[in-house]
Amino acid sequence: MSAGARPGTTASLGARPIKGLILSGGKGTRLRPITHTSAKQLVPVANRPVLFYGIEAMANAGITEVGIIIAPETGDEIRAAAGDGSRFGVEITYIVQDEPAGLAHAVLTAEPFLGSDPFVMYLGDNLLQGGIEDLVKAFDTSRPDALILLTPVPDPEHYGVAELDGDRVVRLAEKPPQPRTNLALVGVYMFTAGIHDAARAIKPSGRGELAITDAIQHLVDTGARVEPHIVEGWWKDTGRLDDMLEANRLILETIHPSNGGDCIDSSVDGRVIIEPGARLERSAVRGPAIIGAGTRLVDAYVGPYTAIAEDCLVEGAEVEHSILLAGAKVRNLSGRMESSLLGRNVVVERDEGRQPRAYRFMVGDNSEIGIL
Repeated sequence: MSAGARPGTTASLGARPIKGLILSGGKGTRLRPITHTSAKQLVPVANRPVLFYGIEAMANAGITEVGIIIAPETGDEIRAAAGDGSRFGVEITYIVQDEPAGLAHAVLTAEPFLGSDPFVMYLGDNLLQGGIEDLVKAFDTSRPDALILLTPVPDPEHYGVAELDGDRVVRLAEKPPQPRTNLALVGVYMFTAGIHDAARAIKPSGRGELAITDAIQHLVDTGARVEPHIVEGWWKDTGRLDDMLEANRLILETIHPSNGGDCIDSSVDGRVIIEPGARLERSAVRGPAIIGAGTRLVDAYVGPYTAIAEDCLVEGAEVEHSILLAGAKVRNLSGRMESSLLGRNVVVERDEGRQPRAYRFMVGDNSEIGIL
């Protein structure tokens, strides 16, 4: 993805510019303990916060006005990370949602920013292959009241599910125990201003939230035209560890190799990015992988689908299919650490006296693990 919008492009629906709304609130309970100390949207995939991929998707679709919904607890961190949006080619407005009371509640919270303009709503912890340019074009061409992204999934009971009649949506159900289709709602939607009245018309769900599926269903029930857009590429909700690791794998599959570090008696094989200031000593890296700036690998092996952030240390250890956040250290492991997510400044090391065969960790920031 590029770092900004294409020159001369402005997404619009008729004479009205299309705005962007990225939801970056929520507590991230499924990624705890990582999210005890960091917003889930800032957990990196291929060494970049998940949130940044959504902002870039907006910019690449020609959307220049972007509102980001933030929670009081993590808002300052997100503001510091994304800034005013200028480096992405957009202008960011931050909108505080006092409580995570549902996606439709977030839409109402953002109404002063959105006004009467059409907009695309993007869940900030989602990744969508190929971005949203086709979605914006379809919305601009067809002019429905709402357009929702759908994708076939093997376990639709865990998602919002849509039923279709040709090119129109006729029914939505939120996590139905017996789904009537396998078409799950992807975390990207396009709406006209009619969604605000729909959100005001619905009642809170059993969880006390204003569900966006109920608001869209209200549009359907009142005769509004809601159209589907089937996603052909991959889509990932990164709210769980396995999904985060899979998203990391998918993004790393797309990288182009580069080497800005120092390699001493070391080998690098395949698509590997070694950022400036990284140092490899008697180590091997097999891509796709990314080694962050200032990171040291000493007598180490880093295998495919691993993203190591800045200022980390891997010494006397093997790491594969994992994500290490800034400052993490892995030392003296006789077995391979795999399918793991280590928070900032985490230390994982073992006593030389014992030899476990395998490791799997999900560890919060500033933790330390000693393997005996």
